Amino acid sequence: MSERMRIVGLEEHVVLPVLLDAWARAGVRQVPQLGFGDEPFARRLRDVGEQRLADMDDQGLDVAVLSLASPGVQNLPAAVAVSVAREANDALAEVVAAHPDRFQALAAIPTPEPEAAVAELERAVTRLGFRGAMLYGRTGDKLADAPEFDDLYAAAARLRVPLHFHPQTPVQPVLDAYYSGLGGVGMGLATAGLGWYYDLGIQYLRMIFSGVFDRHPELQVIAGHWGEVVLFYLDHTGIMAHNAKLDRPLADYFRQNFWVAGSGTVSERYLRWTAEVVGTERMLYSTDYPYTFGTRPGGFPFLDTSGGVARSFLERAPFTEEEKAAIGSGNWERLTGHVAAGRDPRR
Repeated sequence: MSERMRIVGLEEHVVLPVLLDAWARAGVRQVPQLGFGDEPFARRLRDVGEQRLADMDDQGLDVAVLSLASPGVQNLPAAVAVSVAREANDALAEVVAAHPDRFQALAAIPTPEPEAAVAELERAVTRLGFRGAMLYGRTGDKLADAPEFDDLYAAAARLRVPLHFHPQTPVQPVLDAYYSGLGGVGMGLATAGLGWYYDLGIQYLRMIFSGVFDRHPELQVIAGHWGEVVLFYLDHTGIMAHNAKLDRPLADYFRQNFWVAGSGTVSERYLRWTAEVVGTERMLYSTDYPYTFGTRPGGFPFLDTSGGVARSFLERAPFTEEEKAAIGSGNWERLTGHVAAGRDPRR
């Protein structure tokens, strides 16, 4: 390539002390995958300084858009979620300010209190300069298409910022029905193995079929993990658009309201399929750090972005140089650049 391509990763996880404290008080399992303890993985998840920057350099990532690890504040009581989200966002803003050329952020949103969620999104975008927000599907037993979140979606559309959705663990009855009886592999299959993606993919379809995007046609959603399964069935599921009396064909929602990233799954098959379905102009980039950093159990190659793989995977993609540059950072700037351009530094 004639000049080095800029790569921005949108799903780069972090856990902050205020969130760890809140999770511990809420009885969340204190495991390294959530940032508890002193294992190298947990330390990476908590680090917002030299270790993370060194790992970004190792991956070949220029900018990391930081967001809280799943489920953020969405498993907390309403009053707690509001205060923790605000404190976490203020802390993330300080992290970004310390390295503005390397870090950006997606806001934590206290969806357990919908009115406060709207206010926090507005504050994070207009006061802190965040490029959007990270949501985590369900809030308690309420799914993403619940009517109480309509004002939040309206605010995101008005502010012209995307909402990036990330999966969380399926509800207990689903775990019992589909993933029990498999020993240790059961929970892995229910979460990062497969269950996460079905859980969130169904919620995307519910948002479409319940009219969220018909009410808010400008709303933009970022889907990780190559579209959370649903992209691979649009040619079949699309028949439901007629039954649901949608304003548009089902695929059109994914080409007009969704942006898709791979979340560190470095599979050329998924890359090509996504480009065929939504087009390279709707594709973004992410590495799902630290969950795909140095993770090759049994030599499995598709979930490791370390050793320069995050960069080489995109550089070797079967696209034009212009398309690769768009996926690496150009589409992200087209989607969110107005936030940085319009922010008043005195605020």
